[in-house]
Amino acid sequence: MHDPKHRDDDDRPLHERVPLRALASVSAEQFAAILAGPPERAAAWVAAAAHNGIVDAQAVYGQYLLDGHGVERDPHAAFTWFRHAARRDHPMAMNMLGRCYENGWGTAPCADVAVYWYRLAARAGLDWGMYNYASALALGRGIAQDRAEALDWFRRAAALGHAKSLNFIGSFYEDGWVVEADEAIARDYYRQAAEGGDFRGQFNYARMLAAQGEIDAALAWLARVPRTATPAFVAQLQGWLANSPVDAFRRFAAALALMHTNADADAPAATRRTTA
Repeated sequence: MHDPKHRDDDDRPLHERVPLRALASVSAEQFAAILAGPPERAAAWVAAAAHNGIVDAQAVYGQYLLDGHGVERDPHAAFTWFRHAARRDHPMAMNMLGRCYENGWGTAPCADVAVYWYRLAARAGLDWGMYNYASALALGRGIAQDRAEALDWFRRAAALGHAKSLNFIGSFYEDGWVVEADEAIARDYYRQAAEGGDFRGQFNYARMLAAQGEIDAALAWLARVPRTATPAFVAQLQGWLANSPVDAFRRFAAALALMHTNADADAPAATRRTTA
């Protein structure tokens, strides 16, 4: 099989660096190996597949362009590829098109249109679509607030193992949103979210462990948060720890300050909920 290599002096468009005959003959195993290899080579193959009408590749290429994975970052082109795939009913592309409209990536931000695409992705069975649609319903962003319907969609996503949805359900039970407040149930949802890798779930579970006096266990979970959290959230975590009456938490805050000196000091105040 022809195996085109990425060359810095190759001035052909990215998608033309992979001949159609090579694209047509590649096996699923070979293509998976290409995607796991050097980003520039992966981007060339995905671009070729996208230009040849493969809808999964169109969604992936949109993500590559959005992230700058093996290709120059281009939110406008990413938006275009997400739109191509979304119009062909690709659930993740629908969700990402919603993200583009929510955040103004490659297009003017529009919460109402974002919700439209989140709803379609949710109805198509995508957990991330369910989560983003539920978040919009819970917060009344781009749609009338409906916490009961939001909880239903969070539960559907949670049933698929979506960790961020598990965390949000925990906040429903902690705050008593459309359910009776129950800290034990909230703590269990936060635990599940934490174990599923959600950094907000890890923080919330640690917070509840600390309230029960389980400081060592709380610290163990707090130590995991910076591994995947956004800089803004790490900044919020550092502030929470620095103002804690617990000596061990204040020491951890000092350690975080050394590790994350460039964290965003203007992070939003909310620490329990997000649509990211």
